[in-house]
Amino acid sequence: MNMSALKTVTTALVAATSVLALSACEVPEDTGGSSSGTSKAEKAENFTPAQTNAIQAAENYLDTGMGFSRHGLIEQLTSEAGSGFKKKDAVFAVKQIKPNWNKQAVQSAKNYQDTGMGLSRDGMLEQLTSKVGSGFTPAQAEFAVNKLGL
Repeated sequence: MNMSALKTVTTALVAATSVLALSACEVPEDTGGSSSGTSKAEKAENFTPAQTNAIQAAENYLDTGMGFSRHGLIEQLTSEAGSGFKKKDAVFAVKQIKPNWNKQAVQSAKNYQDTGMGLSRDGMLEQLTSKVGSGFTPAQAEFAVNKLGL
């Protein structure tokens, strides 16, 4: 499979999984009581509604287990096919939740392995760092491939 086709398949897999994961989310009715499992969005009283919603969406995307880079998460949050937030709200959300990007890179690499793509170490590094692929930094990609023993 050439790199262009690989990137297209990867983008389609990420989009499809994100849609499935988000469509499976249940929204509980508001009972007026307090919840002990509050998200960062719920704790922030001074955030705009768009900021609060962007934080919730970012947390939901990370909960899918797809493994998002900072670049990829912001792209997902701002994309019309994703959540459609303004870039400033997406960047704000990502700064608030402070994900562990190395952990996200490992999860992304595991997902690539699970799809049976058969990537070499160099191929995995390319896929993880490509802006069309996952968009991780070279250091995050190195961490992931080392963690997986590639």
